[in-house]
This record gives sequence, C-alpha cells and structure tokens, in this order.
Amino acid sequence: MNQKLESKRKVCVTGASGFLASWLIKRLLLSGYHVTGTVRDPGNEKKLAHLWRLEGAKERLRLVKADLMEEGSFDDAILGCHGVFHSASPVLKPSSDPKTEILEPAVEGTLNVLRSCKKNPSLRRVVLTSSSSAVRVRPEGDFASNVPLDEASWSSVELCETLQIWYPLSKILAEKAAWDFCKENGIDLVTILPSFVIGPSLPPDLCSTASDVLGLLKGETEKFKWHGRMGYVHIDDVALCHILVYEHESAHGRYLCSSTVLDNNELASLLSARYPSLPIPARFDFLPVTIN
Repeated sequence: MNQKLESKRKVCVTGASGFLASWLIKRLLLSGYHVTGTVRDPGNEKKLAHLWRLEGAKERLRLVKADLMEEGSFDDAILGCHGVFHSASPVLKPSSDPKTEILEPAVEGTLNVLRSCKKNPSLRRVVLTSSSSAVRVRPEGDFASNVPLDEASWSSVELCETLQIWYPLSKILAEKAAWDFCKENGIDLVTILPSFVIGPSLPPDLCSTASDVLGLLKGETEKFKWHGRMGYVHIDDVALCHILVYEHESAHGRYLCSSTVLDNNELASLLSARYPSLPIPARFDFLPVTIN
C-alpha cells in the first residue's frame, strides 16, 4: 500500500445505520479503513447490531451520535478524518409541508456536515451521495427514452414541483448547495448519483427502494408510474464506487452509478411472467406530464 493511500485510511460515514452506509462501512472495513460512523442513537443495540457483526468492526469501527439538523454535532465525528462519505439524508415521510419537512432539512443537513468538514484541517475529500433523480427528471429525458442524459444534466426543479415529487427535488437542492459551499470554501467534493439501488439489506429495516419493489409485488404501482425508464444498480457496486472515487485523486465532479436500464413496462412484464400468482400489472398506465 502506498504512503498516500495509507494517509487516507481514517474516514467518516454519515447515517451509518442506513442501507447504503452499512454496505459502504462493510467495504471500507474489509479494505482496512478506520471508520467513524454517525448515528442518531449509538445506544440502540437492535438497530446497530448488524454493524458490529461486520468483519473488522470491533477493531476499526466507532459509532458516535450526530443530528443532521444540529450544527456542530458532526464536529467530533469528522475531526481527524481524511475523508467524509456523506450518505445520510432526512427520513422521507408523507408531508403536508414538504418545504419545511423535506426540502429544508435535506439542504441544511448537508450544509451542517460540510460546515464540520470545513473545521477539519486533515480533510482531503468529501464524497456526497446524491441520486440519478437529480439528473433524469426532465421532460426531454425521463419521458423520452431516446434522449441521453449524463453528469452535466440536471433535473428540472419546475417539473419536480409540478409532479410534487419531493425526493428528487431534495437531492437537486442539496447537491447544488453542496457544490456552492465546497467551491466557496476550497473543499474537494465528488458526488455519486446512483440509479435505483437493489440488493440485500444489511440493516433489519427495509430501505425505501426495497419497500418500493415489495409494494410492486403486492400490486402497488403508483411509484413506478411517473417515469418510463429507470436504471438499476447493485448496492455493492454503489459502495465500491464511493470508495473508488475517494481513493483516486484524479476523480472529480459528478459520477452516475448505474447498470441495467429497463422500461417500466419491461420490468412489469418480466415480474408478472416470473410471478404469475402475484398482482403485478402487465403494463403501467403512465401519468401525464405537463408544465404550466
């Protein structure tokens, strides 16, 4: 192992108990990293047991309390770390006030982590987990499969507001706020934009993507109606992608992380043929898209 890589071996992972963060910590520990993970309640043994079972956890994992909405609460976790993987995001629930309950927490939570990063003189790079939804929600993109999108593309804020899809909007606003803050403060930032993440869950609770797939198997189609095509990627590939862009000094900017791309009707046809006894539709009736 070269000396430069050895000097990057102490890292922080936010939202450590989450679907992606748990896999990321698993891969970091297997690669020899010392990891500080942030969680809301370090004393919740049931929720965190899967992390302590990971190989290398007892020797090289530390879990500390931090709150996305509390400025300064990440200072202790980040101090002395050479890298920060910010994968935590506010829990999304049905909301009557999405601006206050979803959008502002997503932006402010990201900025609070970055404010703590700014105070850490040993910091080398921040890797932020964004989403392909920050790229693909565009009238000429998601809804016209022959138009390619890449890392230079940004989703339409206006379209997200029209469709009232707050998760993509929260990712757009949080990522843009991160880029502005890091440019102003000289922080080396790289962002990862995964598509629809699938694969085994290490935490005991189902993540939102697994819940969506389970809902589809039960005949709940609403979350699959508004877009015609979607990329899929395995959770292990997403975790490895985060580590690769951290370790390679030449990495910069945004990176889409995706594998197979399927039209949602192809997905419905495949699943309904494989599981004919389940109430899976053979086709989706897509929602109309209009911008006033």
